Amino acid sequence: MSTSQIVLAAGLIVAAYLAGSVPFSFLVARARGIDLRTVGSGNIGGANVWRSAGFGPFLVAAALDMLKGLLPTLAAVRLLPGHYIAIVLVGIAAILGHTFSLFLNFKGGKAVATSGGVLLVIAPLLVLVGLIAWVIAFLISRISSVGSLTAAATTLLAGTFFYFSGQLPLTYAVFVWFSALFVVYLHRENIQRLRAGTENRFKRLN
Repeated sequence: MSTSQIVLAAGLIVAAYLAGSVPFSFLVARARGIDLRTVGSGNIGGANVWRSAGFGPFLVAAALDMLKGLLPTLAAVRLLPGHYIAIVLVGIAAILGHTFSLFLNFKGGKAVATSGGVLLVIAPLLVLVGLIAWVIAFLISRISSVGSLTAAATTLLAGTFFYFSGQLPLTYAVFVWFSALFVVYLHRENIQRLRAGTENRFKRLN
């Protein structure tokens, strides 16, 4: 990379983190008079918006959270074509911004939608695979975290298959592995509640 490209990549990484830090789920719920930090699971993420504000606000929040990952990564692909490491670092910055938001004392959501936004740019078929897995798991269990964990595991396996079959560059495959495992790590408290049988179920769809 040239010096100008390195400076551009650094600027995109900072911009991606700042974009990721915008707490859309929190803001969407707040517009309905709800503080996500004090209701439901207390998590600042899409599932808690759904649980506390309804399905419509959840769709808005999920779409905006996805765009936080998609737009910076798309900009990196267009401005730094072929520089896979820089592109992935921009995507990771958006995810870290969402999870450790500058505007919420470095707290945030669990990165499912924002990771999906990054993947939609670099490996769109994996988003479809993960979405199908999430829907099936959620409909069976009616537990959002089960859907998210199933989607992460399925995406990891599918990404590994795509890499070994030559359909995914190694750098992108590493991102898939990182993002899937990071999502699982962020759900560690959910996993504990699932093991204890105390995880929240959605009793109905709003």
